[in-house]
Amino acid sequence: MKFWFITGSQFLYGEETLRQVEANSKVIVAGLKLPFPVEYKITAKTEGEIEKIIREANYDDDCAGIITFCHTFSPSKMWINGLTLLQKPWLHFHTQFNETIPNEEIDMDYMNLHQSAHGDREHGFIGARLRMPRAVVAGHWKDPEVQAKIAEWQRAAVGAMFSKSLKIVRFGDNMREVAVTEGDKVEAQIKLGWQVNTWAVGDLVKEMDAVTDAQIDELMAEYRKLYDFNEADTEAIRYQAREEIAIEKILVAEGAKAFSNTFQDLYGMKQLPGLASQHLMYKGYGFGAEGDWKTAGMTAIVKAMYPDGNTSFMEDYTYDYKHELILGSHMLEVCPSIAEGRPRIEVHPLGIGGKDAPARIVFEGKAGDAKALSLVDIGGRLRLISQDVTCKKPFQDMPNLPVARTMWCPKPSFLKGLECWIIAGGAHHTVLSYDITDETVRDFARIMGIELVVINESTTTEGLERDLKIGDVIYGR
Repeated sequence: MKFWFITGSQFLYGEETLRQVEANSKVIVAGLKLPFPVEYKITAKTEGEIEKIIREANYDDDCAGIITFCHTFSPSKMWINGLTLLQKPWLHFHTQFNETIPNEEIDMDYMNLHQSAHGDREHGFIGARLRMPRAVVAGHWKDPEVQAKIAEWQRAAVGAMFSKSLKIVRFGDNMREVAVTEGDKVEAQIKLGWQVNTWAVGDLVKEMDAVTDAQIDELMAEYRKLYDFNEADTEAIRYQAREEIAIEKILVAEGAKAFSNTFQDLYGMKQLPGLASQHLMYKGYGFGAEGDWKTAGMTAIVKAMYPDGNTSFMEDYTYDYKHELILGSHMLEVCPSIAEGRPRIEVHPLGIGGKDAPARIVFEGKAGDAKALSLVDIGGRLRLISQDVTCKKPFQDMPNLPVARTMWCPKPSFLKGLECWIIAGGAHHTVLSYDITDETVRDFARIMGIELVVINESTTTEGLERDLKIGDVIYGR
């Protein structure tokens, strides 16, 4: 994906000025060192040019958003028709070509050319007047901190465009009697673009039966490059490879980037997909256990934002009140992208599900700052909860718990963090990401038009309760 850079100007200042505006704009674009490419498109001078370029952006599948900058004064009424058509994320970049005011060079011609302080205020007004969701980044274009802000918005915009075409395959329904994994799939498609549908477990088993030994051999070679394992466990591991190949075949056929399953619906399968789900996440797919399609979708989106990042499906498992830590894990399905060191495949019985002992990847998670994200259906609307956490290396080896696991302390403190999460309605399943930033989370929620609840170092339970009441007013009960 790429982003289009659109400069605003007008004919008032003459052709020489317009040529300089275009040249300067191209220099700015070339100087932006960002995770996704930016392409200079036009210096827009009329209502017709603006409307035309916006329509083209809307219909270009590779365009993830537009960046606008008014080098000179650009009357904002001529932007109205175009901006009201805009269907892509929008960032207003409030910069100027020169970093300082040149004492000897500055004259009225210079003022007319370098007047984003004037033009961008006009441009900002029309964005506010139209009540359009947009990000605003101010600062000189060479400043690394300014470019970092644009980079985080880019990731949010890519996540938003990925979201709008996301398909999620549900193998079976969600776990019986569980509330938080339920949700309005129609609302999710309206707000987020997700197409969430069910595929029969029997159809998955048919695909598993069609997997060849040669296909399994190829995947086993990949496992050997990435993970250690005991060759005595080969048979169980090969079965997980069979499951993975079959699951991915269905996902590819349906154009889906995320999936869910449940241990309560494994008819015809010998193992709950453990290694299979973990390795598919490692390759970039989203996953949710117990039918949790919302967490599956969010996992896929964050992985699209940070393709080489450290993001996993996660579950709050149990607490250590003495050391003020949460043990995060799951029965099997934690992505090895968050592993510290080389992971190991092991085979052990599973206490629920009534199937054969499944192969799974075992490791300890990385230490470092991260975020726990939870997308919940709060009744009539979606709420995205983002909590800052500090991940720590587990202080025990837990020899009888052969699963991938990590430990973390939530912000603002252990007990307050727990209270805030419960007050906000956060789920027991989360997306744990070491990469996503506050700016990216906020930009994504703004683009998608959903409620965002942030829990961080400065959060208080009183302030959070007030913010949730305000959210009820803004987004509706």
